[in-house]
Amino acid sequence: MYEIIAAACSSPQTTELNASKRAGTLMKWVNIGVAQGVLFVAVAAILDRAHSRPILAGGGLAAVLLYAQYAHAKQAGLANPAPGTESY
Repeated sequence: MYEIIAAACSSPQTTELNASKRAGTLMKWVNIGVAQGVLFVAVAAILDRAHSRPILAGGGLAAVLLYAQYAHAKQAGLANPAPGTESY
């Protein structure tokens, strides 16, 4: 539960606040993260065939939800002209 809350609050929020500076590489790293997650979920489903359906369903749901959160954060951040929180 802690990790789900942290993933939903910290990273998408920071992404939205700083989309003007991060948008160029944001989805590249989200896609890499999703690919890594798919690999781990697939390995878990293979190793625990008795529970493969719930493992795949949970992993798939998590990937879709977090991807959607990042996509929304990027879009909302780019649409908001407010200054970000990062300085370079």
